[in-house]
Amino acid sequence: MENSIKNSADYGYCKDGKVYLKGYSEYEDRQIGVVRNTEEEALQYFINRFSIAENKVSTLFEQVEEAQNKGSYLTKLLQLRKSLTEFDGLGNFIPLLERLDGLELELRELILNNQIKNLEIKKALIEELKEAGQIEDWAVATETIMEIKTKWLKTGPVDKALQDGVEGEFNEIVDEFFVRRREYYSEKNRIIDEKLATLQRIVDDARNLRYEKDVDVAFEVIKNLQREWKTITNVPPKKQSMLWKQFKRSNDFFFERYNREKGIVATVRIDPRVQQMKEMTTELESLFKIQSQIPSTSEKAKGYLVKWKELAAQTKNLDRNIAERFRNVCDKIFEMNYLLRVISYRHPALDDKPRVEQLKIMINQMDYMTKKEKNELDAFITDSQYSGQMGDKLVMNKINTQKRKISMKETLLIEFKKELEILLGQ
Repeated sequence: MENSIKNSADYGYCKDGKVYLKGYSEYEDRQIGVVRNTEEEALQYFINRFSIAENKVSTLFEQVEEAQNKGSYLTKLLQLRKSLTEFDGLGNFIPLLERLDGLELELRELILNNQIKNLEIKKALIEELKEAGQIEDWAVATETIMEIKTKWLKTGPVDKALQDGVEGEFNEIVDEFFVRRREYYSEKNRIIDEKLATLQRIVDDARNLRYEKDVDVAFEVIKNLQREWKTITNVPPKKQSMLWKQFKRSNDFFFERYNREKGIVATVRIDPRVQQMKEMTTELESLFKIQSQIPSTSEKAKGYLVKWKELAAQTKNLDRNIAERFRNVCDKIFEMNYLLRVISYRHPALDDKPRVEQLKIMINQMDYMTKKEKNELDAFITDSQYSGQMGDKLVMNKINTQKRKISMKETLLIEFKKELEILLGQ
């Protein structure tokens, strides 16, 4: 303690019951505390407190060393240096302040270099922004500009003297682009509104023709309306579809009246693609009844499925009843083919057996497969619920497919049983 007290004389002293820090550099003597017991204890207390200041400086250096954005610590350094000049402790503050001065120079140089790099990056982004503003596709241009804005926001600041100019130039280009974009879509919407108004006028004119006494005059008018309709393009599909339904309704109403007055018997035109789909359905329904040909019928059904998808994609108004019939007969054929293939392992000559025996074998096997698949599906659903996968689209598709297969097996099972009852005379 004697050495500590002796050393304290270099940095401070007691006077009139108060503790003073000796002046250094441009700082004058300053009171830092009071003597509570003895002067020796008071001086030792403030000597010990000096280690707090030393630790703060060391901690700052460690933080700067580990930091990626070292320049962000400049403000903290300035605050620490100010606090050191006001710190209540006894010790040599000059080396601590000199260390901070050196670190400040390093940080300011680093910040300056970063600002130069940031300026180069921002100038390059401004050039990219100008090029993006010239892209003709507004959606692509907007997406590109938003990406550039994201890069801009991630780029650090430039020198304060240049900051306003750089930011102003960037924002001006962005604002100018979005003004042009707004004007473009405003004009586009105006044109669309005009087109929709024209379509609405055509619909109204067609509707008014129902009251036209001279059907020949009305015939020419409605033909002109149809030609005019075809010239109106690039309008929102939903709105066009709604107006088209109204227009078609008026057309159908007029031509029914026209044909009636002219004595014309209208022939309904059947879409050849729809006709082909009906024929495929009817053919498969007939072939399903021939049990011995089920394997070849199954292959044909696979080919028809591919063809059906192609035709369905080209057909707007497909009868749901036909679509359901086709789906059901395909399911029936595939399930029947699977059943006969399983049975063939034990009964290779099934077709040679009496029909009653065939039905009993098929009922027994189908009943077993149905129960087995039901149990497997229940287990799969339970596992999916437990693992939280019930919301997954692929899982739900698999569940729905299995349910449909089981349902068709049950349908076939009922048909087998009914046929057996008839044969047995029950």
